Amino acid sequence: MSVVHGIPIYTSKRKTARYFIETLPNNVSLEMVEIPAGNFEMGAPESEKESRDNERPQLDVSVQTFCMGKYPITQAQWRVVATLPQINQELDPEPSHFNGEDRPVESVSWLDVMEFCRRLSKHTKREYRLPSEAEWEYACRAGTTTPFHFGETITTDYVNYDGNYPYGDAPKGEDRNETTDVGSFKAANAFGLYDMHGNVWEWCADDWHDSYEGAPKDGSVWIKDIKNYEAPETIKPLRGGSWDDVARDCRSACRDIGDARDQDDALGFRVVCSLR
Repeated sequence: MSVVHGIPIYTSKRKTARYFIETLPNNVSLEMVEIPAGNFEMGAPESEKESRDNERPQLDVSVQTFCMGKYPITQAQWRVVATLPQINQELDPEPSHFNGEDRPVESVSWLDVMEFCRRLSKHTKREYRLPSEAEWEYACRAGTTTPFHFGETITTDYVNYDGNYPYGDAPKGEDRNETTDVGSFKAANAFGLYDMHGNVWEWCADDWHDSYEGAPKDGSVWIKDIKNYEAPETIKPLRGGSWDDVARDCRSACRDIGDARDQDDALGFRVVCSLR
């Protein structure tokens, strides 16, 4: 164990990830993994099967060190934070369609998630937020350049998606028609993150842009108009795919959109924070 800016940092047994544990009310834990600084090429090349124009042009991005949730936020974590004092809006402590303490929370809007981050930040005295799209993709790829951090394709043995619609040379697989407990596939990427592909779409902090033309190269959140950033009608990006999506939508570079008010049973999130 080491201490960075007052935070105890542990090295996992895999020796590839450093992390700290945030203790929430009712002894609920939130495990945060340190993502090392680095450079990567964001987006998909035109040669990537079933890629889209909104994943281009590819962009060289430099990302600073940050910490990211080892898993998507669970229903147990959501519930305890939702019971903390209100800041801007009310939160439903039980929003999810598929119930389970260790299943990812879903059916939460981008606006709900912003309130969650504010309450969590106030409680912990540490700034928690959504990742930028660049941070999310950098963390997902974990040094890889293939469509998935697993490689050229995925199977339902390791990812929760609609197995009737495989990617590349992968065989058809299971269609579970629901979420699964976070981390249940026991398959982390090289940074020690789980469920970056499939299970639930994950909200990002940016405003939606139709391409990467003019995108920041420092990994920061890309906002169109700060005055209207949290307007209910704004459109926000989603990453990672879900239990209800085909394999191509679970690619590292894939992007989808949601109205900031959308509450769908395929929409979840994970949080990030800084060690600075």
